[in-house]
Amino acid sequence: MAEVTLTIGDRRHIVACRDGEEAQVRRLGDMLDQRWQAAERASGGVGGERAMLFVALMLADALDETQRRPPEGANAALLEDIAQHLEQLAAVLERDSTAR
Repeated sequence: MAEVTLTIGDRRHIVACRDGEEAQVRRLGDMLDQRWQAAERASGGVGGERAMLFVALMLADALDETQRRPPEGANAALLEDIAQHLEQLAAVLERDSTAR
């Protein structure tokens, strides 16, 4: 089992993943971090779990839009796979935040 350290906002999270999936987990973490500032503003500066909720909502909105209007030639199975990876990452991050 591999471990990846993600920095989202100003917090570091250690996430376990299968060997070989480190790059994918980092990419997903980067997606979260890219939305962090907007999510923190939307949460009223409360930060932490509430900001992560807003990040999740932003990503869910983007995913929903993609599912409603998939790009030409997009594979529905691939989109479902991406959704499952996002849900798994969200679950890991949620467990990590409650463990602290």
